[in-house]
Amino acid sequence: MLRRVLAKPVISVVVAAGALLAIAAPALGMKTQQLTLDQEFGDSLPIVQTYNRLNEAFPGGSEPAEVVVKADDINAPEVKSALADFRERAISSGASRGPVEIKLHDAQNVAFVYVPLVGGSDQDEAGASLDKLRDEVRPATLGKVDGVEAPITGQVAGSKDFNDQLAGAVIPVFAFVVVFAFLLMLLSFRSLTVAVTSIVLNLLSVGAAYGILVAVFQHGWGASLVGAEGVGAIITWLPLFLFVILFGLSMDYHVFVVSRIREARLRGLATNDAIRHGVVTTAGVVTSAAVIMVAVFAIFGTLSMQSMKQMGVGLAAAVLIDATIIRGVLLPAVMALLGERNWYLPKWLHRMPDLTHDETPQQVTGPAARDDEGEPLKV
Repeated sequence: MLRRVLAKPVISVVVAAGALLAIAAPALGMKTQQLTLDQEFGDSLPIVQTYNRLNEAFPGGSEPAEVVVKADDINAPEVKSALADFRERAISSGASRGPVEIKLHDAQNVAFVYVPLVGGSDQDEAGASLDKLRDEVRPATLGKVDGVEAPITGQVAGSKDFNDQLAGAVIPVFAFVVVFAFLLMLLSFRSLTVAVTSIVLNLLSVGAAYGILVAVFQHGWGASLVGAEGVGAIITWLPLFLFVILFGLSMDYHVFVVSRIREARLRGLATNDAIRHGVVTTAGVVTSAAVIMVAVFAIFGTLSMQSMKQMGVGLAAAVLIDATIIRGVLLPAVMALLGERNWYLPKWLHRMPDLTHDETPQQVTGPAARDDEGEPLKV
């Protein structure tokens, strides 16, 4: 395969990159949320069947929103009036069909208001009802009383707030990981080109893993092949978790392969010969490591919990793609196209610290690299 890739690098890049971008395309419509009990375990377990019957009999009742009202005097007339107004508006606004239950705790000056949300286990509809409570009902009632605090919690609120919190952390975490990896590659290889290509290739493998997750678990395409159900969403914590894990694994492979290529280049081999030498000499280790990790991650894909299944499928697919398409096709094809530009470093960056980890040409020993016919490569 490497011989064909180096012979036609343009075609290899177009086909491989095009395939990965197509696989990653579904990730643009990724939807994340906390999975409900029926989404997590399917409909086969008795506890899930009971959960579904409760939701049908009492829509929204099994997971009501909980409003914790704290005041200086919970029995003050204005507070009691605001509580009654809140109960009335929660139903009239369409956020709840009732009954809205209020429990007073006089000693603590606290009241708990339980509001069954319209939508029940439907996270989207229940989330819209929660927004009505927070943005419309609460400000117009409890929010008008001085000294009253009324945070709204519950399973739906917890899921939504957790999702929003993670969504807000995605960009800073992504930026930190990418910038730090770029600087590390730049200092380690003293090549602007190697640093940029490493980031792009690693992002491609992560994007492809995201695309597979969305296609299988959100849209249900081929879900039966992994014993999964199209639950309509990806578990909230998974995208960020996968990114940091997969980026680290991808960078590990990349540093290992490119280090061998750089060492061969320092020995005087032409760029294509150095690429061939680096990929061939690391193929056994990379393949063995990938087989072990894919096998281990795939075990998680056999579990009944959808969140664990999503994690296992995402990790296994990403490692498999990275060890084959990325390292076996895209990396050598891109480096072959760039040629000597692989080692480009602007003059103004020459003053940066030298953290190169390869050996000097005089220290590199071992048998001479050979081509596909077994003849020594010309230096």
